[in-house]
Amino acid sequence: MTNSPGVDTPDHRGRTGLHLAGRDLDRNPGVRVRDVELTSQGWHVLRRTTFDYRRRDGRWETQQRETYDRGDGAVVLPYDTDRGCVLLTRQFRYPAYVNGHPDGMLIEAAAGLLDAQDPHTAIRRESAEELGVRLGPLTRVFDVYMSPGSVTECLHFFAAPYTPADRVGAGGGLEEEGEDIEVLELPFADALAMARDGRITDGKTLLLLQWAALHGPFAPAEGPVRDVSRGPDAS
Repeated sequence: MTNSPGVDTPDHRGRTGLHLAGRDLDRNPGVRVRDVELTSQGWHVLRRTTFDYRRRDGRWETQQRETYDRGDGAVVLPYDTDRGCVLLTRQFRYPAYVNGHPDGMLIEAAAGLLDAQDPHTAIRRESAEELGVRLGPLTRVFDVYMSPGSVTECLHFFAAPYTPADRVGAGGGLEEEGEDIEVLELPFADALAMARDGRITDGKTLLLLQWAALHGPFAPAEGPVRDVSRGPDAS
C-alpha cells in the first residue's frame, strides 16, 4: 500500500484526509459528490471533484471542477475621520505581475488568512503585523466569495477606526514569510481617486473604498445611512 502525503500520512504541514473534503456535502439535493481527487498539496490544496448535477430541466449530468483551497481570509480598512485618512499597503504580487501588471506593486487593504483563528482575531493580528496599528472597534461590512468559480475562500470584510496614538510598531509584515510591505497613509479622497483612475486595481480594496464612500465613515451626511447593523465587533 502506498502512503500518500496529505491523504493517509501527514504532509509538510501535518495534514491528512485532504481528499475527503466535500464528500459528505448534502445541503443541495441537486448535487451528489461522487469522487474527490487530491491533485496538489503545496502550501494550499488543489482538488478535482466529480459530481452529479441536476439541471433546471431535471436532467442529471456528471461534471468535474477543480477547486483551490487556501482557507478563508479577512481584510480591513482602517480609517481616521478626524484627519480624513485611511491606511493601505503596497507590496509585490507575482500573480498580478505575470498577468500583465506593469511592476506587480499593488496598493491594497491589509488582509490575511484566518489560520484557524476567528475573523476578528485574525484581522487584528494582520493589522499589527502589516500596518503596525492597533485597531479600534471592528465593524463587519460583508462576507464575499471573491472568485467562486475556482477558489473556495470566503473573505470577511471589516472597517475600523484608528488614530496616530494607536501605532504599535513599524508594520511591514513578517520577513520570515517573505513579506516586504509598505504602509501607506492616504487622504481618503486621494485613495478614492486612485480607485477611479486605475492606480488601485485590487478587488477587495475597491469594495471597501466604495463602501466607505457610500455607506461607511466617509458617506455624506445627507447620503445613505451607514451600514452598521451588525455593530462594532459583531460576528
